[in-house]
Amino acid sequence: MAQTEIGMFLRSRRARVQPSDLGLPTGTGTRRTAGLRREEVAAIAGVSVDYYTRLEQGRERNPSDAVLEALAGTLLLDGEEREHLFRLAAYVGNPKRGRSAPAPSRRVRPAIRQLLDTVGPSPAYVLSRTNDLLASNPAGTALLAGIDQWPAPRRNTIRYIFLHPTARTLFAEWNAIAYGAVAHLRAMAGIAPNNRELADLIDELDTKSEDFPRIWRLHDVRSLSTGLKLFDHPKVGRMELNYEVLDVSGADQRLVVYQAEPGTPDYDAMLLLNMLGSPTVKAVSRVTAPPADTLAPRTTRS
Repeated sequence: MAQTEIGMFLRSRRARVQPSDLGLPTGTGTRRTAGLRREEVAAIAGVSVDYYTRLEQGRERNPSDAVLEALAGTLLLDGEEREHLFRLAAYVGNPKRGRSAPAPSRRVRPAIRQLLDTVGPSPAYVLSRTNDLLASNPAGTALLAGIDQWPAPRRNTIRYIFLHPTARTLFAEWNAIAYGAVAHLRAMAGIAPNNRELADLIDELDTKSEDFPRIWRLHDVRSLSTGLKLFDHPKVGRMELNYEVLDVSGADQRLVVYQAEPGTPDYDAMLLLNMLGSPTVKAVSRVTAPPADTLAPRTTRS
């Protein structure tokens, strides 16, 4: 996989860079190549055209660190893209590295489960490397509206974004969320290119989603650590929450926590979301609907 991936990644980055970005003359007439030509990349990186061609075609298995650094500079790679290139090159040189690591545990430590309860009413959940939902507090489950309709083994936030019908309206900026999720998945594929669960998820989304294949083939890479998400929740209305992604010590897992500034409408919506997700409210709602003015959705901001 990595041997093919490194070639496709290099081609995708080459197509993104224009000659003028590197101070090269664009020449006259129409360029038939999007971005840089192979010979331009090779000349600036200080390698032969034949060598670079073999690298793009997956026929060169042992590029040196110096060559990779030169290519990263030529193709204007950012820090995460550079790391991704080096990971792909490492697996090309030693494919067994992708199979040497044991499968990560899906067990969430009791202390982390307690932490999920402690941060309430902030929505929070624990994700695996492949974004499987391993544990969540009530608000975290309620935030991803409808994900609890799926069997526990299929609860995956990237699968949810592309295949759950509610996701298109829940995420007010769905395109940005989808692009970010795929870039994160691409980064994970660079870290563990031979991971079977990861490959199965990619195959499923490639088959079942109309949008995923197009975004996947962009070869963008990005890790997710902090940011803002705008939700249009079917039960509490529109709210903007900031989120933090924290690595769980001693496990290949991540803790995601959403927050809002106290005293704001977003915070009030988050409190309402926590009420809706609590076991008590769920049990009561099965018997009798709450008063309309108690759990009314917020109106969209003007």
